[in-house]
Amino acid sequence: MRTPMRRTLIATLAAGSLVLAACGDDSETSADADATADATADAPDGGTAAECAAGNTITEGALTIATGEPAFPPYVIDDAPESGEGFEAAVALAVARELGFEGDAVTWTRTAFDAAIAPGPKDFDFNLQQYTISDERKQVVDMSEGYYTAAQAIFGLADSAAATATSIADLKPLKIGVAAGTTSITYVEETIQPEQEPFIFADNAAAKTALESGQIDAIVSDLPTALYITGVEIEGTTVFGQIEGSGTDEFGLLLAKDSPLTECVNLAIEALQASGELDDLTVEWMSEYTEAPIISAA
Repeated sequence: MRTPMRRTLIATLAAGSLVLAACGDDSETSADADATADATADAPDGGTAAECAAGNTITEGALTIATGEPAFPPYVIDDAPESGEGFEAAVALAVARELGFEGDAVTWTRTAFDAAIAPGPKDFDFNLQQYTISDERKQVVDMSEGYYTAAQAIFGLADSAAATATSIADLKPLKIGVAAGTTSITYVEETIQPEQEPFIFADNAAAKTALESGQIDAIVSDLPTALYITGVEIEGTTVFGQIEGSGTDEFGLLLAKDSPLTECVNLAIEALQASGELDDLTVEWMSEYTEAPIISAA
């Protein structure tokens, strides 16, 4: 049964168009100190992300962050990124804090997905709306280090045999579907290695028919795709889980080509990784909120 949180996610998606650092004290361990040192080692003159960012934003004394119009859960809740609610909203404000910007010093703007990738000047300091890092994109824009790696997920009808899967071993006997032309095909064939050949479908209509007719038990795709399909495109489906260690595509912050802020953003992400805050945000919004538990790779 879906919880009120899950129902809110689906209702919000369906309404759209297609498309810490802990406070230190005198008892800080050497490991903590090493992590902090690692996160700032590459800063100019040994400085922090905030020192790096000073004077390098498009508006002096302020940071301008862009996201989509509209922005959807679980990345932004209620299309209000300034609230910090949602995975990318929370990550953006955490990066901003590391760069030395909080409260009224952070402003938001909106862009179309493709328009932000186009060459030329930008009206934002960085943009995040699930941009996959790629060499092709790096030809015209800067991409930060990854802040999220999209795991492979499995989803289907609520009464599917896949609903109780907790490990890859539980997936092997299943009849699995995958979308044509995706990296999920290779993952299913080489890693899950199901006992039956995977069913490859050309579109969501074919996938829906295959599920409802019992031709397949479930579908494997990357988690963001699974969340969108179950929330918007195939009624009655749910995400059963995301597979441990199955990440392929990395999401990065998008900046103007040769932006002086790119190095600073990378330092901020490294600091959030070192403190464990980025992992905490990932679990909170991409696992607990989406109700997509981790399926063991063992």
